[in-house]
Amino acid sequence: MAEIIEGYVDKIVFRNAENGYTVLSLVNDDLEMTCVGMFTFISEGEFIQASGNYIAHQLYGEQFQVESYEFKKPEDLESMERYLGSGAIKGIKSGLAARIVRRFKEDSFRIIEEEPERLAEVKGISEKMAKEISKQFEDKKEMRGAMLFLQQYGVSTTFAVKIYKEYGARMYDIIKENPYKLAEDISGIGFKVSDEIAAKVGIGANSDYRIKAGLLYILLQGSSAGHVYLPESVLLSKTAELLGINVNGMEKHVIDLAFDRKIIIRETNGTKNVYSASLFYLELNTAKMLWDLNIKYNLDAKYIAERLSAVESLFKIELDEMQRTAVLEATKNGVLVLTGGPGTGKTTTINAIIRFFEAEGMDILLAAPTGRAAKRMTETTGYEARTIHRLLEISKMSGDLESKQMFERNEMNPLETDVIIIDELSMVDISLMHALLKAITVGTRLILVGDVNQLPSVGPGNVLRDIISSHQFNVVKLTKIFRQAAESDIIVNAHKINAGETIKLDNKSKDFFLLQRDNVNVIINVILTLIKDKIPNYVNATSYDIQVLTPMRKGELGVERLNQVLQQFLNPPESGKKEKEFNQIIFREGDKIMQIKNNYQLTWEIKSKYGITTENGTGVFNGDMGVIKEINLFAEELVIEFDEGRMVEYSFSQLEELELAYATTIHKAQGSEYPAVIMPLLTGPRMLMNRNLLYTAVTRAKNCVIIVGSEKTVQAMIENESEQHRYSSLSERIIELLDVS
Repeated sequence: MAEIIEGYVDKIVFRNAENGYTVLSLVNDDLEMTCVGMFTFISEGEFIQASGNYIAHQLYGEQFQVESYEFKKPEDLESMERYLGSGAIKGIKSGLAARIVRRFKEDSFRIIEEEPERLAEVKGISEKMAKEISKQFEDKKEMRGAMLFLQQYGVSTTFAVKIYKEYGARMYDIIKENPYKLAEDISGIGFKVSDEIAAKVGIGANSDYRIKAGLLYILLQGSSAGHVYLPESVLLSKTAELLGINVNGMEKHVIDLAFDRKIIIRETNGTKNVYSASLFYLELNTAKMLWDLNIKYNLDAKYIAERLSAVESLFKIELDEMQRTAVLEATKNGVLVLTGGPGTGKTTTINAIIRFFEAEGMDILLAAPTGRAAKRMTETTGYEARTIHRLLEISKMSGDLESKQMFERNEMNPLETDVIIIDELSMVDISLMHALLKAITVGTRLILVGDVNQLPSVGPGNVLRDIISSHQFNVVKLTKIFRQAAESDIIVNAHKINAGETIKLDNKSKDFFLLQRDNVNVIINVILTLIKDKIPNYVNATSYDIQVLTPMRKGELGVERLNQVLQQFLNPPESGKKEKEFNQIIFREGDKIMQIKNNYQLTWEIKSKYGITTENGTGVFNGDMGVIKEINLFAEELVIEFDEGRMVEYSFSQLEELELAYATTIHKAQGSEYPAVIMPLLTGPRMLMNRNLLYTAVTRAKNCVIIVGSEKTVQAMIENESEQHRYSSLSERIIELLDVS
């Protein structure tokens, strides 16, 4: 049978803002008790009555497990004074609280609510302060009511606070009339949360609000899959499927959204394409900025050729005809695209371009989309390369972690340089490209480097491919495989895969192997043996440096299962090694992890061996990999060390941004390079088991590729040219500008 206790909240020891789980100290004349449970809204000084049971915690002793609670207005003078002096009302400290209660006694709370001007009778309170105290008192009361109101619709504590802060008292009408507005206005609240609320409120399946919200949600889902737009027929059918309604009549809602300027409709070859307004203008403005940068420089050809020959001689660089062409085109054009597969000399060409411009006294900036790609660029050029995010200088914003990124470098504060070289451009989505171009002034040369045959960016757009297919910018494609590169079967096979040719898998290679296995459990055991015992010495690396890449997330050889198994064997539980379970994933000290979403607010710091901070900044990004160095169960935090020694603290509520990374999808490996790559390939969906995916995986390996599975599957992937179509139109926006220029 449940017991009942009451008292005032003396101290909140811990509170999880996401789900409301709270540890607090409850005090009254007869007891001081640690209470644990879910509290929708609570603050120090509140007087509550709680129902529950006493439990014995093995570490913290006796606690009261709260099953339900209710707020009670403090009735005795001591409780009133404690509440007012607890800090719950800003500006009132214990001394002032005592004077208020001494002056108005049991009438104190009524005076604050109904006759706040009388508070000025108390020494130390002005009329202005009296009004502010009354307002805060009322806000607290309203906030508590709002929390309890939203709780009945299943809204989490975190979202409830966001909703109340966004709308205030208007919240009640919005929830009852159009809860789908939440998805538009509040970061983190998507269509599904709004739809659940709407169902509980009683809004019909064919509501105009619901259909419009569904259309916008499908467009958002499309952008998550990389699309900038969706054909109207695809948008309508997917929305009808989502909402469980008939597609007939939905065109009216598309027109309404266009009238409200939330979407843009463009017709191409008789097909209506629907864009979210933001993505349409990102493409349009990106096209315009590329046009503006593409200045033609009339330089003396003889002078350039002589200077290039001098650079080759001085730095002992040997360029073939196409590489020389690339350097010459870089001098003559404001925008140059340099593309080519592995081993075709892109790095040598970049080095020649850098040294040519440097010899001309020009300033040069290098960048790449990921930390690993930037680090590799630094190693191969000898010049510092930064991530594009760091190049643009992320501004540290307060507030919502989901806020859109803001960069210090933009059209008002552009990058001060003569030449910018961006590597691994295939990974750059339309949003990041737009932000980069905003920070580049006309007259700065922009050199874009990438392999167009790699997988496209995780974010929306197909920037590199679209720029090339527009045929409006100088593109130099390197195709010759150089002798040293030709000695690597990784590079030779990558080119064969890309060309759709059969590759030899007879294990006579030094760096490309196939271990034929047809049983899932046997494949996993082979992978474990390779990582633990065989490959580290062969490629002079640690087990943690070796990366398992798989096409799929789900399934017996998908990321989720492989990570569970690999964790168990590579980082098993041990006495003294702390761990935390979150969303059915166990995070353990020593685990290899990956950040799976951009977080522009997380702060990082790099420390010297003496513990002194030598560098700090903000931002951890989708695909960044690190190791869990410490888990603090009491503070509910963990510390992760990312590349370059960047140390980042995460609260447990942020663990949704992390996943284990002993195995990752091939898509997530873009821009990275590993000493050795292991690929389990047995079966999988045809849309994933394609040439493009295999090519990308193979080119992630520096010294060794090992495929464990079926040779037939490998050959089938090479033959399967189909890749998931991506709806993007930067090339169309670029070509349109040709007509108006």
